Amino acid sequence: MSIEVSNLTKIFNGFTAVDDVNFQIETGELVALLGPSGSGKSTLLRMIAGLEIPDNGTIHLTGKETTSASPRDRNVGFVFQHYALFKHMTIYDNIAFGLKVRKAPKHEIAPRVSELLELVQLRGLEKRYPSQISGGQRQRVAVARALAARPNILLLDEPFGALDAKVREELRKWILQLHEQTQVTTLFVTHDQHEALEIAHKVFVMNKGKIEQEGTPAEIFDHPATPFVAEFVGENNFVEAEVVEPHTVRWGQFTFRVNGYPTGQKIRIYFRPNDVYVSSAPESGSVNARISKTRFKGALIELHLVIETDKQIIAHVPKGVAHSSGFTEGAEVFVQITEYHAFRNSEHTIDESLVTI
Repeated sequence: MSIEVSNLTKIFNGFTAVDDVNFQIETGELVALLGPSGSGKSTLLRMIAGLEIPDNGTIHLTGKETTSASPRDRNVGFVFQHYALFKHMTIYDNIAFGLKVRKAPKHEIAPRVSELLELVQLRGLEKRYPSQISGGQRQRVAVARALAARPNILLLDEPFGALDAKVREELRKWILQLHEQTQVTTLFVTHDQHEALEIAHKVFVMNKGKIEQEGTPAEIFDHPATPFVAEFVGENNFVEAEVVEPHTVRWGQFTFRVNGYPTGQKIRIYFRPNDVYVSSAPESGSVNARISKTRFKGALIELHLVIETDKQIIAHVPKGVAHSSGFTEGAEVFVQITEYHAFRNSEHTIDESLVTI
C-alpha cells in the first residue's frame, strides 16, 4: 500500500477543513482529488506531504506511519501550483537542488539531472532561467525537481491551474506518459473534472472536507452516489417531482422508475444532456418537444428543448446528427431520457448556478 489515510481531520480556527477522511491508494496508481475551492483537497494533500500536521488521524506512506514525520523524511515529491522555482537558479540547478540538499555525491547529480531533462523533454534548456521558458516548461521543471530524489510518491497541487487551455491539454497527455514511464504513485489535486476524468485511474470527489465518492472515472460519471457528485461532475439537467405511486415518478409525460422512496416523497431526477435521445420522428415512449435554441459546442450541438410549453431540458447531439436530422431552432422533435439518477430533494447540496438548467 502506497498511501493510507485514516480518520484524518484538520481544523483551522474552528473551521473543519478536512473531516474524518479515509482512503487507500495502491502502489503505482494515478489518483485525482477532485472538488470545488474550499472542499479541503489541498489541505489533505499538504498533510500527506508533511506541510500541515493533522489534528486527528494517521497517515501511512509505503507501509510506514508518517503522521508526524518531517517532509524530508517522507520520501515524497511535491509540485506546487505556481511552480515555486528558484528564479536566480538555472533549470539545471533547480532540478539538482533537492539532490544537493540531501548531500547526494556530486558524481551522481549530473547523470540524474541529465536523465530528468530527457524525461521531461527539456534537454538543451538546462542553462536557461525560469523567466526564459514558458509556463508549461516551468511546470515540467517543477515535476523534474520533485522526481530528482526518486520519491516513492508524487503529489501535485493543481498542477495545470495557472496555464492556458491548450497547454493544460498538452501537459495532461505528458503527465500520462510520464506516469507510464516512472510508475510513481501519484496523487494530484484539481477542481477541473475533465483533468480528473481524463488521466486518473481513480477519483476521490471531495466536498466540505469529506470524500463523497471514490471510484474509476467511469463509475463517478455514470453512477454518482450523491446529488453533489451528480451536479459537480459533468453537465446535468435536473427536474423536481414527487413519487406518485410505488416505484414511480412522473414529470409531465415522462415516467421514471425509482426504488426505495415512499409515495409522496419529493424527488430530484438528474440526467445528462448526452442521455437525452432526440429524434425527428416519433418512437415508442418518446415525448413531443420543440427546439427553442441551439448552441455550437464543437463536435456537439446543444439543443434547448421546451416540453409542454413550460418544461425545459437540454440535449447534446453530435454535430453531424443535428445537421442531417434538421435539428434547428423552432423544429418539432421527439425526446426520450435514456439514463437518470434519483435522489431525495432534501439531499440537494450544491449551488444551482453550477447546474445546466
